[in-house]
Amino acid sequence: MMHPSANYCYYGKPMGFFYNNSNHTIKDWDSNQLIVVQCFGSFFCLFIFVSNAMVIAAVITNKRFHYPFYYLLANLAASDFLAGIAYVYLMFNTGAVSKELTVQLYFFRQGLLDTSLSASLANLLAIALERYISVMKLKVLRNLTKRRVTFLIVLVWAVSITMGAVPSLGWNCICSLEDCSTLAPIFSRSYLTTWSVSNLFVFLIMVVIYTRIYLYVKRKTSILSSHTRGSINRKRTPMKLIKTVMTVLGVFVICWTPGLVVLLLDGLNCKQCKLLGFKRWFLLLAVLNSVLNPIIYSYKDEEMWMTFKNMIRCVCTGTRRQRSSRANSKALNSSLDISIRATEDGKINTEECKITAEEGNIATQEELKE
Repeated sequence: MMHPSANYCYYGKPMGFFYNNSNHTIKDWDSNQLIVVQCFGSFFCLFIFVSNAMVIAAVITNKRFHYPFYYLLANLAASDFLAGIAYVYLMFNTGAVSKELTVQLYFFRQGLLDTSLSASLANLLAIALERYISVMKLKVLRNLTKRRVTFLIVLVWAVSITMGAVPSLGWNCICSLEDCSTLAPIFSRSYLTTWSVSNLFVFLIMVVIYTRIYLYVKRKTSILSSHTRGSINRKRTPMKLIKTVMTVLGVFVICWTPGLVVLLLDGLNCKQCKLLGFKRWFLLLAVLNSVLNPIIYSYKDEEMWMTFKNMIRCVCTGTRRQRSSRANSKALNSSLDISIRATEDGKINTEECKITAEEGNIATQEELKE
């Protein structure tokens, strides 16, 4: 452990300096292990990109999704898309490479992860607000206008980017190495403690809110079903949406809570916890959250699944049309070439016949002269 002067800041040092200061002694992946991780990680990230892009495209193209709930759901998919970008950048800047990073690049790498987590959390909070207004206050979906939804989405990203940039803005340990954490060598333990506790507290609030909404909708639906028949299908729709969001929230809490608990223990300076051994596995669990969300949307929402199938069918049909048009153009070009060649051959044969006839006429004239 180093004991440098308290008032000196180490912005010019590589990350290896801070890893050594934090006793980051975990063995790095060798080249073969890193290649395997990058291959599997790239496959999962590709799935994250394609599936979440399909969710966003489905909300844009299907007019039945032009409601505040689905706009916020598309924004949640956008945060998962950002998480995929963060994972790709992390995969190719980890292991031995991470020790060669500059302080600024490390802040950027971790900032992407923190921003994606904050965006997902803020989106779930915004969806909770929308569900509360629509269900608990007995207001229709249109009461949350598009302008307000747009403002809410902009606010989500503004808060998320700010949260991701907090360490680079000054809440770090570059000028006080004794306060550095183990898992994030330039993040101060006070920041990790505050960030982990606040996120876990928001988790708890959202679970309470969605549980209350779920019980309320279930009770109202059972009362209505016993008195009316015509509106049962209409009243089932809120319950389906609540179940979808509760499933997304449950997966989010399961995938992120272990990592946040580990960060909290690191912030509390738990030296007997052996936190470095869990770091990679809990990060993979966080990646799994962005993989599962689009699957949940399509499995729980029949309309979303039908939109996905129509999009895939359109892509396949477009590819087939493109291939057939290319084949037709090739056939047309080949037929034109054959006709042009036939015409040219006909012209050549005609000219040869003319030449032969002229030669015959000349020969006949010479014989007559003789």
